Amino acid sequence: MASSTPSSAPSPALLNPVLLGGCIIILVSFSVRASFGLFQLPIAEEFNWPRADFSFALALQNLFWGIGQPLFSALAEKYGDRKAIVAGVACYVVGMVLSALAITPGQHQLLEMLVGFGIAGTGFGVILAVVGRAASDQHRSLALGIVTAAGSAGQIVGPPLTQLLLDHLPWQSVFVSLAGFILLSLLALGLMRVPPPAAKGPQDEGMGVVLKRALKDPSFLFIFIGFFSCGYQLAFITAHFPAFIAEMCSAIAPDSIIQALGVSSTSSLGAMAIALIGLFNIGGTLLAGWLGNRYSRKYLLAVIYALRTLVSAVFILNPITPESVVLFSMAMGALWLATVPLTSGLVAQIYGLRYMGTLYGLVFFSHQLGGFMGVWLGGTLYDLHSNYLMVWWIGVGFGAISALAHLPIEEKPWAQRGTPLATA
Repeated sequence: MASSTPSSAPSPALLNPVLLGGCIIILVSFSVRASFGLFQLPIAEEFNWPRADFSFALALQNLFWGIGQPLFSALAEKYGDRKAIVAGVACYVVGMVLSALAITPGQHQLLEMLVGFGIAGTGFGVILAVVGRAASDQHRSLALGIVTAAGSAGQIVGPPLTQLLLDHLPWQSVFVSLAGFILLSLLALGLMRVPPPAAKGPQDEGMGVVLKRALKDPSFLFIFIGFFSCGYQLAFITAHFPAFIAEMCSAIAPDSIIQALGVSSTSSLGAMAIALIGLFNIGGTLLAGWLGNRYSRKYLLAVIYALRTLVSAVFILNPITPESVVLFSMAMGALWLATVPLTSGLVAQIYGLRYMGTLYGLVFFSHQLGGFMGVWLGGTLYDLHSNYLMVWWIGVGFGAISALAHLPIEEKPWAQRGTPLATA
């Protein structure tokens, strides 16, 4: 694997410049990514589009994020991490700026593919692999949790800031403003002095051999299947929850919302809900990273997916009010990205660090297939039934399947199974 910086050993300390730089890039990338649901109504109302049109654009964004993740991870492993991140920022910025000029559904859908590639180049697949190599074995799981929590911090900052901008600017200007924030994240590259993996020995295998063996491993398949529901739930909620809240809570007098929660409108409540999910996920993700160092990751993942299933079912079986929205956001937030450090850590634990980025990128493709389905079905079924009920129940079913899919995973590393393994 090529590296854009000189070789250095993993840092024995938990906190190091690579971790800080990774947190900054993830925070900015996810602050923008978490805000796209707020554009659902303004864009649909301006052009009088069906809900499915912009939903399909966001669905394609999620799909191409998934397609781009293993590609950018392989690019980072071959040509250097910083080059891959720069390419991702370029795709993100160009996609956002051109989206501000789009006036047809087809234009938005095409450009959101480019934005999806941008998220891939600045997202978990590349950044987690960099941070994982920079961390010692003792701190790796927690370091991955900290970077994931930075994504949640972006979710706290992004939607309220975006809603504030939308209250004063046309949505086109907000797109350009967000592109400027993404461009500024390149300043963090100065901190990304990334240690490359250990030099290959004569017994080490190439990427193609490792990928083929992983794809034949039942445990890899179970991880792949399990991550699907995570993408479905997260993408659906990110894209459609603000609009869902605006409609379900619109009959409630604004004064009662102000009195209960201190927000002035249902659109502000939607932005606050996404931010609350991010806030509570910081603690949930850090806890998951800490627990992942001490307990079985596959069982922790099974518990998280089971709890998500329960929380979603209870939420939609009860009346939707501002108070229930807040409680749901807090509960789902604690489980939101808690799967990421555990899933990425499980990939590293079983298959090693050398090709962790590419292998996790392939697993993440399943996540984004789920994301594509969640966003697309959200808009399509809404236009058919004028509500999101069926989409919620599909997510509940997928969550239950994911909880069960993690139970048969064999967590033992390949090296301990007597199987040749690329040196970590």
